[in-house]
Amino acid sequence: MKFTASQIAGILEGEVQGNPEISVHKLAKIEEGVEGSLTFLANPKYTHYIYSTEASITIVNRDFKPEQQLNTTLIMVDDAYKSFSKLLEYYNQVKNNKTGIEEPAFLSDTVLYGSEFYLGAFSYIGNNVKIGNNVKIFPNVYIGDNVTIGDNVLIYSGAKIYSESVVGKGCVIHSAVIIGADGFGFAPNTNGEYIKVPQTGNVVLKENVEIGAGTTIDRATLGSTILHRGVKLDNQIHIAHNVEIGEHTAIAAQTGIAGSTKIGKNCLIGGQVGIVGHITIGDRVKIQAQSGISRNVKDDEFLQGSPALNYGDFNKSYVHFKNLTKIVGKINDIEKNNGK
Repeated sequence: MKFTASQIAGILEGEVQGNPEISVHKLAKIEEGVEGSLTFLANPKYTHYIYSTEASITIVNRDFKPEQQLNTTLIMVDDAYKSFSKLLEYYNQVKNNKTGIEEPAFLSDTVLYGSEFYLGAFSYIGNNVKIGNNVKIFPNVYIGDNVTIGDNVLIYSGAKIYSESVVGKGCVIHSAVIIGADGFGFAPNTNGEYIKVPQTGNVVLKENVEIGAGTTIDRATLGSTILHRGVKLDNQIHIAHNVEIGEHTAIAAQTGIAGSTKIGKNCLIGGQVGIVGHITIGDRVKIQAQSGISRNVKDDEFLQGSPALNYGDFNKSYVHFKNLTKIVGKINDIEKNNGK
């Protein structure tokens, strides 16, 4: 897709300085800009690159005043970073604005779908599925029976959504995501064998949830595993059965949350965090990467370590830990001297 400077300025409510008809068809960093590319300048430490960039168009703040000759057409805006982000969002909307049903694909006769629907080739949609307006389902997606999908949902290639799942408006589900797999429920019998406990619940994603590639969210044993509005999950995360995650909580990659744990809203959880089951984590909690959480956590706590400590206490303790050999040596010297 090609866009001219005047078209981009119209989208961003900006002003063109240079050739309004020059066009671009790709994006680039300012230091790597080439002919036909669009870039932006928001951080002052990159200003020197604007005089050497070969990018055809550069988005800049309105207060930018060049001190040398430029080879790039400028689009002046109030905030270059926000405008570039807005343009990326617009580009994604255009790129994903596909409609129609590709062949081969399978839809049950009982499927209901809204307007502006797109279904990629080799996808499968089961019985009694309800799909809203402007939903885009890319190739090789599986959707089981009795699933409900709201408006403006994107489901990327290779995702699997098991039966009874509910996907709210505006959700984004990336490739290889599995929603609604069985929870890890087994009970030992007298012979030491594990008997499977049927997982009869479902998964509910509220509106504007985004699920990163390769993440798995297990269905509840009874009831629902629930991700509330605005939750953002990174790649390769495991959410176990009956977990509930509050609004606008963000979780980084490779985190695992065991069954029936409740996490509050507006929490930030780093990568490779492990959280045990059947605990409650409050609102606005921050957990540093690779921490292990094995207890209930109150609102606004900031944790690090395994088992996790208060963040400040962890840092103080770590200073002592680094000096542990010296401290032990001093203790040994004191004991020897006292022994004399």
